Amino acid sequence: VQLQASGGGLVQAGGSLRLACAAPGWPFGRDTVGWFRQAPGKEREFVAAVSWNSGRTIYADSVKGRFTSSRDTAENTQYLQMNSLKPEDTALYHCAVDTTRRWTPSSTSSSYDYWGPGTLVTVSS
Repeated sequence: VQLQASGGGLVQAGGSLRLACAAPGWPFGRDTVGWFRQAPGKEREFVAAVSWNSGRTIYADSVKGRFTSSRDTAENTQYLQMNSLKPEDTALYHCAVDTTRRWTPSSTSSSYDYWGPGTLVTVSS
């Protein structure tokens, strides 16, 4: 599974970006698609995930109310709309796929089977 994350860039604090995750040739079907991020010198952390099986979505507390993850089944793409960005959101954002067909998404990185290379988000103050 080749995951492609796109949409990263440089934005000022308070701005917005929308990331997209696609997997050409791999229908997400009943997978869970998650977003994780890793800032320089820090461990990877969970951001958001959507179960394509149930439609359920979960978020990290640090992004609740600011980030929204949605899916476009026709495009087989998952999005992460990021609003009110803060400098501490600066990180390499990865999308990942969990093929376990969970009803409730997992926030644990070890649950995910496939990972994309990531897209860089930089938020300036």
